Amino acid sequence: MLDALSTTCARSTRRASSPKFVGRARWWSLRHGGCVPRTPMIDTATIEGQTAHRPWPKPGGPWIMFQSWRSLLFAHWALPAAALRSHVPSPLVLEEFDGSAWLGLTPFLLTGLHARGLPPLPGLSEFPEMNLRTYVRYGSRPGIFFFALDAANAAAVAAAKLVYRLPYRRAEMSMKLDGEWIRYRSRRADEDAEFAGRYRPVGDMFEPSPGTLEHFLTERYALYTVLRSGRVLRGQIHHAPWRLRDAEVEIETNSVPAASGLLVGNGPVTLHYAERQDTLIWPPELADRR
Repeated sequence: MLDALSTTCARSTRRASSPKFVGRARWWSLRHGGCVPRTPMIDTATIEGQTAHRPWPKPGGPWIMFQSWRSLLFAHWALPAAALRSHVPSPLVLEEFDGSAWLGLTPFLLTGLHARGLPPLPGLSEFPEMNLRTYVRYGSRPGIFFFALDAANAAAVAAAKLVYRLPYRRAEMSMKLDGEWIRYRSRRADEDAEFAGRYRPVGDMFEPSPGTLEHFLTERYALYTVLRSGRVLRGQIHHAPWRLRDAEVEIETNSVPAASGLLVGNGPVTLHYAERQDTLIWPPELADRR
């Protein structure tokens, strides 16, 4: 991870003996000699130039937002399609893999958030986030449908709800390193939706191959929202291919699916971890059925 990060080791050494929870804007890494990862200068042209893995061409217009997703867990449950279909707006096709629909819970740290041409703003560019999602298609383009997104930054929640019409919720969230584990907690501010647990990567890194479950769950370059009018908004994104590791998780509490009317079994069927994904985001558009 250090090869992609600038660090301030002297500053972080003072913190290393006393791990701190992430509040809204700080992530003190103790994994690499106590150095504090900071968001580096990103070569966005390099990201834009990697397109061979995409299922359709990259959007032609300019992207408007950059985000870096760090220490991300993909926890997935296989469910009968009927368990999700009534919770997904009818214009969207609910996709299945191996005869099941899939519900994903993804906690992570968002860093480096900034608009195109502007630097990240202190206090607004780095915070924990978690989403609850499933996998859909509109026309020929697969994507993600979010049941809920929790974030520890009120301004980001308000902006995302306004621009992308996404179901963001303000939550009190914390994240810290505990040896090889990442401890993660989230409690939604306005309803009973809580997650508490810890996770860690295991095994070697790999890129998911087309046709595999891992590819189906991760390699998606659009998110969908359905307006009250029935029109579909598509938000397109772009990033390099996912690089994953298998993962382990210990869940203490998880009432997040139930808060969206969804019931899951004892534990996730499949678990994956991604150290980092730098992502470009385009403005939402009314989707056609291409």
